[in-house]
Amino acid sequence: MIYDNGLGVPQDYAEAAKWYRKAAEQGIAEAQNNLGWMYQKGRGVSQNHAEAVRWYQKAAEQGLAGAQYRLASLYWQGKGVPQDSAEAARWYRKGAEQGHAESQALLAVLYFTGRGVPQDFVQGFLSGNAAAAPSGAGRAAPSGSVT
Repeated sequence: MIYDNGLGVPQDYAEAAKWYRKAAEQGIAEAQNNLGWMYQKGRGVSQNHAEAVRWYQKAAEQGLAGAQYRLASLYWQGKGVPQDSAEAARWYRKGAEQGHAESQALLAVLYFTGRGVPQDFVQGFLSGNAAAAPSGAGRAAPSGSVT
């Protein structure tokens, strides 16, 4: 994160991607998530949604809510993978179950519209209500995106 955010060194996305990759290859979920983000946005590496999916998947499988959210979003948009509303819902649900507010909000939308899940207004309301809860009341921090 030092090179990514320019903390005490000049900001250098390519150098950040190099170090994220070293940590990601050792199985560190946060690094996998950050490397996925770098590929998704084309920061320090060539933009490659399939690579973003690959790294998000690794982090998501380790239970990192932010990676679950990002992976779901790529399935929802059909970037790097075929568009799959059911798979998006599955990953949004995993993030939502951990209290990830953005996942809860988007899962609510899926329930209200019946995309990827059976339409269910009660579940939509419950997911949306959880997302709107004040910080500290069952709501996780935002996805931790790298800016």
